[in-house]
Amino acid sequence: MSALVNPEDALTAVRRKLGQKWAEAVCAGFGVGDRVIFSVPLRPGVSTGKAVEQLGHAAWHEWHRRWREFASRLPAGVEIVRKAVTIRGVAGGFPATLKADLDGAVTLLADTRTGAEPPTVDIRRARELASALRAAGATLTPATLRAAYRLRAIDVEVLLGAVTWLRQHPDAGTWTLRQLPIPGMHTKWLDSHGALLRDVAGRDVREEVRPRLTVTHLTYVDPDHAASGRRRHDAWTTGDVHDIAYRPRVVLVVENRDSRLWFPPVRDTIVVEGGGKAAAALLGGVPWIRAAEHIVYWGDIDADGYAILDRFRGTLAAPAPDGAPAKPVTSILMDATDLHHYAEYGVDHDKNGRPIKPSPELLPHLTEAERTAYDTIATAGPTPFRRIEQEAIPLAHAVTRLLQVVDGQG
Repeated sequence: MSALVNPEDALTAVRRKLGQKWAEAVCAGFGVGDRVIFSVPLRPGVSTGKAVEQLGHAAWHEWHRRWREFASRLPAGVEIVRKAVTIRGVAGGFPATLKADLDGAVTLLADTRTGAEPPTVDIRRARELASALRAAGATLTPATLRAAYRLRAIDVEVLLGAVTWLRQHPDAGTWTLRQLPIPGMHTKWLDSHGALLRDVAGRDVREEVRPRLTVTHLTYVDPDHAASGRRRHDAWTTGDVHDIAYRPRVVLVVENRDSRLWFPPVRDTIVVEGGGKAAAALLGGVPWIRAAEHIVYWGDIDADGYAILDRFRGTLAAPAPDGAPAKPVTSILMDATDLHHYAEYGVDHDKNGRPIKPSPELLPHLTEAERTAYDTIATAGPTPFRRIEQEAIPLAHAVTRLLQVVDGQG
């Protein structure tokens, strides 16, 4: 298809190309990758006199006039490449391609006389950032430069400091992830920026640090144990020398502390506090949980509750790192029937009075009944409520449902 590109459209194209390839262009200035030229064809498909006749000589002459005028004020680093076209037996050189290097493109777009919008990226800041990354010994690539450019200034400082710190400390194995003494880095900075630090530092400190031990808070609810007068509430830590009071046939994982602390007596059962979204990672490798005959989860009827269940079930569906076999996870009080039965406790605002938002997350490990309930409360459309908190449901009902699962009736 033939077309004539006017100066305004060419500038728009340069701006778009600059937004796409600025990082490559900046990196090339530091010797990383090939030099980038922003190129815009000005008359694609128009290379013969016949094509000009099809467009119309008036349109052709007006287009050429506008480019002659535009060419008179091109900044350094920008050129118009001309190619010959023979029209009515007369050959002449006409604009064919607009080409600009990085500085030329930026200057061209910054010229208020052209009417162009300024670049989407501050190239001066990008160059300063690239220089700082190189000075810190970081790996500079278009991808790392783009990612670092999106950071806040304070996070850029932390990133550069972390690269320097890692260069000075070849072994991070004496610290946990939360203990790393990197100046300015708060304890959860790596949760958001760990992948970028890995890419610019050339090593993943998250894999080097000392693992954080799992601490599981639990309540013994076996009536014989309670009658012995021994402690009812306990904490189990991975790798410690102590052991739990008895090996449970049933492990019930709950999310609310009150639900754990006050759970009624159930034989051969231990109630474990799940730890929110970390439940899968924290509990999936605990040997005595994996060894239980029944592993049951009970959480809030809300988007987070179903997401936790989904991850917990998915984690236990695979063997543990120590070779312990995969185990199924059953839920209680979280299916579509429960959603309707306890609807009077439903809410649609959080503790701060803000509306609870829908969730688009796909949860592949839910049962059909759980998915029906999840779709109901997580939908982007209207719904009566979005949450039923666990502690609103009587604990006696939870005991009844748990016993039904254990007895094969759930």
